Amino acid sequence: MSRVKGGIQHSKKRKGILKQTKGYRWGRKNKIKSAKIALRKAGQYAYRDRRVKKRVNRSLWLIRINAVVREHGLSYSKFIDGLKKQDIALNRKVLSELAAKYPNLFVKLIEKVK
Repeated sequence: MSRVKGGIQHSKKRKGILKQTKGYRWGRKNKIKSAKIALRKAGQYAYRDRRVKKRVNRSLWLIRINAVVREHGLSYSKFIDGLKKQDIALNRKVLSELAAKYPNLFVKLIEKVK
């Protein structure tokens, strides 16, 4: 039986890795060993940060809502409590959008909660 050399697959795999690391700095874009490590790390960070993004966005929504609500003499927790008591089911994302883009509408909401 003849010997099979994996040259084509080997170079394809390496080319693919280098194509993915295009634009990286220093040797991580053209040295295969460094590129492999950089690519693995990049994947880990991407996976982790897809979850972190959700946390960061939620905290931004809370900050936005709190800032506007405090201008009108309420605290964030009292505002959310008031919404629940009034049976107004709006999530924090929507509330922050209202606070940022439609302040007049948000003020009416605050008055309703007071």
